[in-house]
Amino acid sequence: MFHDRVTQARLACMLGMAACVTPVAAQAQSVAEFYKGKTITILVGAAAGGAYDLVSRTVASHMGRHIPGQPRFIVSNMPGASSLPMVNHLTNAAKRDGTVMGMTNSNIALERPLKMLSKGGGHVGFDVSKLQWIGSPLQQPHVLWVWHEAPARNAEDLRKNEVLIGTTGAGGDNFMVPTLMNRILGTKMKIVSGYEGQSDIFIAAERGEIHGNSAVLPNLTSAKPDWYRDKKVRVLVQFGVNRQPALPDIPTAIELASDPDDREMLRFYALKFSMAYPFVVAPETPADRVAALRDAFDATMKDPEFLGEAKRLGLDIDPFTGAQMAQLIQDIDAAPRRIVDRVADIIMPKKK
Repeated sequence: MFHDRVTQARLACMLGMAACVTPVAAQAQSVAEFYKGKTITILVGAAAGGAYDLVSRTVASHMGRHIPGQPRFIVSNMPGASSLPMVNHLTNAAKRDGTVMGMTNSNIALERPLKMLSKGGGHVGFDVSKLQWIGSPLQQPHVLWVWHEAPARNAEDLRKNEVLIGTTGAGGDNFMVPTLMNRILGTKMKIVSGYEGQSDIFIAAERGEIHGNSAVLPNLTSAKPDWYRDKKVRVLVQFGVNRQPALPDIPTAIELASDPDDREMLRFYALKFSMAYPFVVAPETPADRVAALRDAFDATMKDPEFLGEAKRLGLDIDPFTGAQMAQLIQDIDAAPRRIVDRVADIIMPKKK
């Protein structure tokens, strides 16, 4: 009897120790052990054929070999509402184990101060400050381009003549940029919404349905290199904090503003273009895997094979690290309230 009780006690102790040891063993799994044989999915919050899709697929082709365990990558498109459905899915439904990344519209960076992706932020199921940023391959502002037959040859012509600008919808930069320019700079662009993606906008411009569009420069240099090379389109304004090296003679919207507050408003909105193509993972993703993904991203940005492919595709790689992106979110949050309110009133006017 005594022997049986001792045996049972020892068995209970062993089971208890096993219960304690098993989670520790699971936690002790290395990054390489975890990723070996795994597949990382990049969810792109934009339609196939545009710059977000192109950049995601280019990075996906090279990043895996820089991650311990060398997982493979696949890319899946989840377009719509300036990436809002994709980020909601990433943060609330997708795995939080480091096997799912997102490529989101850069407007996510302005979501907390402006709440522009849905009315009052009601459809936003995440806190942007808790997202874990991996990096952006380019710091790429939008440019305002028009077809060569459009009634505008320079930025000043946009203040004189009506120009039809195609957009995908009210939440995207291709809507926000001409809207801000109309209100702040007095341009006369007429916004034509409803196009599904950049490819449809290109077709519409070629058919003469619209005159142009606001887009990141690689949409022209990569998707339509002959248009850009053969001057079938004109770039009239760029929407970054500073002029891009590739466009030294094209003014920024900030330069076109005369009022100091107007310049500050344009600069506030342009901040997010430093993280033009943000890769992100969900909150609660294990810290060691986030670190591994950041390190792998940084290594990819220096990879000769990646840089060679990017050059062939017309992508001017100018990376912004995950740490820099996290700091940028803090900088945006610190913007003066009067500037934020004025920008919000322009892009999301209150109904009277």
